[in-house]
Amino acid sequence: MTRTAPKVFGILNVTPDSFSDGGEYPDLAAAIGHGITLFEHGADVVDVGGESTRPGATRIDLEVEQARVLPVIRGLVAAGVPVSIDTLNADTALVAAAAGASIVNDVSGGLADPFMHRVIAETGLDYIAMHWRTPDAGAGAIDHYDSVVADVRAELGQRIDSLTSAGVDLSRVIIDPGLGFAKTAEHNWQLLAGLSDLESLGCRVLVGASRKRFLGELLSDDATVAARDLPTAVVTALAADAGAWAVRVHDVASTMAALGVWSAWEKGRSA
Repeated sequence: MTRTAPKVFGILNVTPDSFSDGGEYPDLAAAIGHGITLFEHGADVVDVGGESTRPGATRIDLEVEQARVLPVIRGLVAAGVPVSIDTLNADTALVAAAAGASIVNDVSGGLADPFMHRVIAETGLDYIAMHWRTPDAGAGAIDHYDSVVADVRAELGQRIDSLTSAGVDLSRVIIDPGLGFAKTAEHNWQLLAGLSDLESLGCRVLVGASRKRFLGELLSDDATVAARDLPTAVVTALAADAGAWAVRVHDVASTMAALGVWSAWEKGRSA
């Protein structure tokens, strides 16, 4: 049986300080327009984020985050674009759901806000729980693993247990290995090679490698951040072959091209 290609989440950061595209969409019309373009290029979902989660980023007030994301969500939903909200905050997840978002993407997996899992249970939305370690884990401890695949699997298992204890159905949970978050380049490659171990947790798996530093390390020293879109597309095809349910990317067009190649290859296998 021919397998289907992963879902594609197009990244829309409405922040001034994202590492790769901060400040590119300074007004509402530009942000909504880019979200619609991502959808037209093939994104299944547009992932809207109003707070940067890059290393060293300063946390912002809820009011600022919500003022950035809610008008964009409403505009995209009105245009028929499925939307996810990229947030650490339960209150933002709640109001985003009311504005029409259908998925919550939480890079902390609920560790940043103890009310997040309760909100997911109450709203009935799908929920992406990323692997994350709190910044207070201690110097040298936050990125230490005895076995990165086994440790990430175990810690994501704890997040799943917390979600099910809060009343969230496992079928609504998506897990993300958290590439680049408290992980070295070597850790990231090991996690990509070990996706099947994460899938054994019984949840859909999303891969978010787009434009991350470990891909930049494969390029020349003077390569731009956007030059990482090509290795991102390659990772997308490999993630599809490993059974990933979804990928989260900046450049949807190159992702769709890579998935087109993978889909043709997959059909050849089953011919």
